[in-house]
Amino acid sequence: MLKETIGIGRRKTSVSSVRLRRGTGIIDVNGRSFEEYFPLQLQRDEILAPLQKFSNPEKCDLIIRVKGGGIEGQAIATRLGISRALVQENEEIRGDLKELGYLTRDPRKRERKKYGRAGARKRFQFSKR
Repeated sequence: MLKETIGIGRRKTSVSSVRLRRGTGIIDVNGRSFEEYFPLQLQRDEILAPLQKFSNPEKCDLIIRVKGGGIEGQAIATRLGISRALVQENEEIRGDLKELGYLTRDPRKRERKKYGRAGARKRFQFSKR
């Protein structure tokens, strides 16, 4: 059986589960190709940044499952998942990944709408008369 490591990343409401195994460089995202799911080159570069820095992307197969949020949140969640999987595989690169900010989970979430307001902070229009 192939040895694989699993990393889970989150951002806003997006959750990404990444399975990293040695292979031929195939990347599958929710049953679709990597280029089809993440159409922007900027997003693809951002996702693969930890792999290109500390491993050879052509020697790793990635099976990615993402849920929730938008494409940008999913991209950052996937990057965190890949970084965590790489650390599981090789503990020595933890410091370098942390220094680059790839192991830091972004804690910001959407603020809830409050009653008596138009949104989370926006107020209804004020009329003096």
